Amino acid sequence: MLGKLKKIDWSIILILLVLMVISTLLVRSATFGYPGYDNYDTKTLIFYGIGFVLAILTTFVDYRFLLKGWYVLYGIGIVLLVVVYLTAEEINGARAWFELPGGLQFQPAEMEKIILIITIAFLMGRRQGDPLRIRQDLLVVAAFSFIPFMLVMIQPDLGNAIIYLVIVLGMLWIGNVRYTHVLIGLAIVIGGLMLSVFLFNQYNQQIHDYLDSKNKVHWYERINGFINPEEASDKEVYQANKAKIAIGSGGLTGDGYMQGDSKNRKFIPYPYSDAIFVVIGEEFGFQGAAVVLLLYFLLIYRMIIISFHCYDIRGSFIIIGIVSMYVFQIFQNIGMMIGLMPITGITLPFISYGGTSLLLNMLSIGIVFSVKAHQEKYEIEHLAVQRTAR
Repeated sequence: MLGKLKKIDWSIILILLVLMVISTLLVRSATFGYPGYDNYDTKTLIFYGIGFVLAILTTFVDYRFLLKGWYVLYGIGIVLLVVVYLTAEEINGARAWFELPGGLQFQPAEMEKIILIITIAFLMGRRQGDPLRIRQDLLVVAAFSFIPFMLVMIQPDLGNAIIYLVIVLGMLWIGNVRYTHVLIGLAIVIGGLMLSVFLFNQYNQQIHDYLDSKNKVHWYERINGFINPEEASDKEVYQANKAKIAIGSGGLTGDGYMQGDSKNRKFIPYPYSDAIFVVIGEEFGFQGAAVVLLLYFLLIYRMIIISFHCYDIRGSFIIIGIVSMYVFQIFQNIGMMIGLMPITGITLPFISYGGTSLLLNMLSIGIVFSVKAHQEKYEIEHLAVQRTAR
């Protein structure tokens, strides 16, 4: 057990401790003075405490045990996605959360990200680094990814659905995909995006009327405000514009902690969660945002270094899947606050308030630690198999 603890990347633990302090301070600032939210900073510390314990305990679990039971995990994930859609109450226009005792919520779509990473790592790991084939490998990965993707899309949860696609693409990129297959895939993706934008503009009013009849017109407003910002109504771009004004008001050094301009921030939904980057930009300015991005860079850098030292290619796949998940969530969350991406319900990893997302992010870190801690055992077993084969 002590040997496994020594193999934990303590630089990652240090980075997470700094992010914990930043998250707690930002959540406190974003919720200060709002009745019912005054204990969110305390809850953040509690979730972080549980998360650190979860990450360290996960280190002792051999990640290959998860790979062997991938089909069980995959089945559980699909069942939870189906059940939550059929039974959960609609919150913010989506059926995505289970209500738990104590006012807590659990979102299966968050857990499905980890399950999808493990599933794809197993499926691609069967090739042991050889080039992936279209029918036996790529189509199989696409089929297993398509099911959770569609189940999350119908909730609807566009943010997590896109993350699934990014995870798949990130893992396939290092899975030795032939360049011709990459070019074909890029052509399909780019062509699909261009066709989607064309059809959206072509049938703009019909799409608006249909989503309005389903009480989901906010989806239209978000997409139209991003695709056609100059033609969109004030309501459709109001949140995005207020976010940019609030971030810009921070300038280089920011207005100071707990000194944000409430005239801008109070019109932005969930400043303690999805829009917490607004608080960073407003109170700490460009310097504060740069520090947070540097911490993310160091975290991702350390994870990639661990993947480089994996003897088991499946461990590398798992880590790159987790890295892809984090990178896109960071880019999407910050991008939607500064007008580069459409607004979705994606949180900023390790900083936004949210029990489910934080605990699952810490679980992901624990899996990375598990991959690192069990590589020596894998190397010994792999060498023994090679000697036997000789």
